[in-house]
Amino acid sequence: MESFTNHIAIAAPLLQDDINTDQIAPILHGSRSLKEDYKAMLFMRARQCDDGGEDPNFVLNKPQFRSAGILVTGQNFGAGSSRESAVWCMLANNIRVIVARSFADIYRENCLQNGLLPVVLGAQDADAFTARVVAVDGHAPFTVDLVSQRITGPGGPDISFEIAAADRMRLLEGLDDIGLTLKHMDEIVGWEQRAGAAQPWLQRAQDSRR
Repeated sequence: MESFTNHIAIAAPLLQDDINTDQIAPILHGSRSLKEDYKAMLFMRARQCDDGGEDPNFVLNKPQFRSAGILVTGQNFGAGSSRESAVWCMLANNIRVIVARSFADIYRENCLQNGLLPVVLGAQDADAFTARVVAVDGHAPFTVDLVSQRITGPGGPDISFEIAAADRMRLLEGLDDIGLTLKHMDEIVGWEQRAGAAQPWLQRAQDSRR
C-alpha cells in the first residue's frame, strides 16, 4: 500500500453521526456498470436527487469541496458491514484522512490496511477543528502530518492527535498485514528450514525460492 507521511488538502465537513458503509459505498442491485468505479461510487445515493440529478446541497457536490482530500465527520463513522470498498472509494477520490469523533472498529482497521489515516479527536479539539473547517469553507487547505502527529491550517493553533505506535509505523512504512509479515522473512525461512530438517515427513511442497 502507499505510505502516509502527510497530506495537504481541503477539508470537507460531513457532520453526521453513524454514517454506515452502505451509505459510503452503496451496492447498486441490478447494475454492474459501477462495479469497480470506486471514484463514482463514493456516497452515490446521497449525491443524487430523487430524479437522478446531482444534489447541490450534498457537501462533496459543492464546488469548493469537489476535490476535498480530508473528510471531517461525527461519531461511529463506518458502521455496518465490513466492505473494504468503503475505504477504496475514499482513496479513489484522494481522501487520505478522515477526522471523526469515533470510528467503527472494522472500518478503522480497513483504513489502516489501505493507507488511509483515521484521526480521532476528543470533544474539545473536535469542536474547535470542525468550527475552523466550516469557517474556512474550502478556501484554504489543512495539513495533517503523521510524523509530528499534528493538524495545522487556517483559523487557529496546531491540533495534536494520538495514534497507536504500531498503527503509526505501518502507515509511515506503507505496510499492510502481508507487508508486516514479510519484514520477518528471514526468521520465517529460518524456521521452515529448521522444521524441514527436524521433521522432513511434514514437508510436502517444494520451496519456490530454492
